[in-house]
Amino acid sequence: MKVLHVITGLDVGGAEQQLRLLLRRLPAHCEVVTLTRPGPVAEGIEADGTPVTHLGMTGNRDLTALPRLTGLIREGGYDLVHTHLYRACVYGRIAARMAGVRAVVATEHSLGDAVIEGRRLTRGVRTLYRATERLGTATVAVSDTVAARLRRWGVPEQRIHVVPNGIEARRFAFDPAARALVRTRLGLPLDAFVVGGAGRLVPGKRFDVLVRAVTQLPGVHLLLAGAGPERETLRRMAEQFGSGDRIHLLGERDGAVDAAFSGRATAAWGTAAGEADRRGAGAQGAHSQAPHTQAPHTQGLRSPAPHAQGPHTQGSDGPDIPGLLSAIDVFVSPSPDEAFGLAVLEALGSGLHVLYGSCPAVDELPADQAPGARHFSLGVHELATALRELRRHGPGRLPVPPVVRRYDITRSAEALMSVYEQALAAAPTRRRSPAAVPPPQGRAAALSAAAVSLPDPSRSPDPSPLSNR
Repeated sequence: MKVLHVITGLDVGGAEQQLRLLLRRLPAHCEVVTLTRPGPVAEGIEADGTPVTHLGMTGNRDLTALPRLTGLIREGGYDLVHTHLYRACVYGRIAARMAGVRAVVATEHSLGDAVIEGRRLTRGVRTLYRATERLGTATVAVSDTVAARLRRWGVPEQRIHVVPNGIEARRFAFDPAARALVRTRLGLPLDAFVVGGAGRLVPGKRFDVLVRAVTQLPGVHLLLAGAGPERETLRRMAEQFGSGDRIHLLGERDGAVDAAFSGRATAAWGTAAGEADRRGAGAQGAHSQAPHTQAPHTQGLRSPAPHAQGPHTQGSDGPDIPGLLSAIDVFVSPSPDEAFGLAVLEALGSGLHVLYGSCPAVDELPADQAPGARHFSLGVHELATALRELRRHGPGRLPVPPVVRRYDITRSAEALMSVYEQALAAAPTRRRSPAAVPPPQGRAAALSAAAVSLPDPSRSPDPSPLSNR
């Protein structure tokens, strides 16, 4: 089976990292096209052995990308096209149909009640989403919550498949050596009570609630990883309350955290771990059995060249977030509207107590699956009270709960392959396509024209390591 993954961008983000993890385990020959921003995850994917092509799309209104993508799909002879994130789903579904590929799967990573990938769900965005969804074969929801939202939008039940996100649990296991190293590098007392958070610093994530709560707790420190337009506002808020020295805004990645992993933590999460993953995944995917040897795609487009992945490069999937989780005592995810809640799951994998505003990955299961996770209703006083209580009792580390094992990335890859097989079985025989790419006609032409008039629904230009988590 030959599969092309089309994604809006490959900067550091939850959906992007999820794609990389899946590519290591899918028993299919996979290639990737990124419409915009190749970024560090693209470099990591190529280092794993999967070729990446950059389409060079300049924005939502760049309709020249449609014939370029159509031609690339046709020339590749793919059995199935899999799209990820809003813009890629719109353009990818149209291009796949124009290229004659009849099996088209899309994953809905970030559909909320009122936003999609951090953007407001306007009537135009909803209309274009529903219209292009009909061009596909199946839509994958990352949780039952997202599946219910798709049904409310009118997506037929038989086209919806739930394939939860997954993690490599061992990467997030608590490491006391990493805890001491990170705290020392950041200048934090080893006995300090430290709260952690991670995600895009945008209004919808409600990190203002977390910052304000910590300002009410003398002596408590906050490590907040992520980038975005709210960073300066949060910094000023911390200073306004006289807590600037206790609120540590680390950005997408913090040099002090990275530098802490120069000893045994490097061996735990560095290049050797990545090589072990690739050897383990090799039996499942022909394209993963050896280091990348294929010539990169050129086609007049940019394709990042593979390079060695050290433990601190953004292209790797560690160790910065695992290091952060080892260094803190409690993790807080204040976002009130999530599609899955990957950051919460990773924190539970480190044995942490977690306070969260929304996490379908936990809420959809019985309470005994995640005993260390507690929901709160986004009140500053409520959060401060909960943190004060945890500090008083000394939270310590918990056993890794069953929910973490349930969402293993290998299971996610197996479930996704089942969706692929069903999509191919239901697809009609591939039609013969002319050599030249024709202009859009019929429904595709109407949808292409509609795309021009819509506001750009792509992701924030400042995604953080957990942008869609």
